[in-house]
Amino acid sequence: MKNPDLNVRRGYWCECWTTSPTTGSAPGLFASFEAVTATQAVRWIRGVLQTIVSALEPDAADRAWAWMTSGYVAAIGDLERAQPCAFAITHASTRIEWTARPVLFLTLAHRQGGNLPDCTEQFCGHAR
Repeated sequence: MKNPDLNVRRGYWCECWTTSPTTGSAPGLFASFEAVTATQAVRWIRGVLQTIVSALEPDAADRAWAWMTSGYVAAIGDLERAQPCAFAITHASTRIEWTARPVLFLTLAHRQGGNLPDCTEQFCGHAR
């Protein structure tokens, strides 16, 4: 039986990961984005690339331009076929990788018009 209160919508989850000597061997999440369409997901990646391409080393810049001008079409196709896509470049000693993947987003309950449970008054957040 389908739960009428459960609201699910399709979308795309996009991330930018970096790995550099400052992060060690573990990648660090630099940014993330929630997209409604495959085109919007890839547009986010292209927008970031356009912002940084002039600062990249020549080989990385060439790869970025090639992906931004024609390579992105395959990425949109992959996402529309429910497949993830990724694009990565290396600048100096930093590797930057953008990923996008199809996901199902669940609508979270909101608190508008509702009262919080009495126990919330007992919660004390961590001091900063």
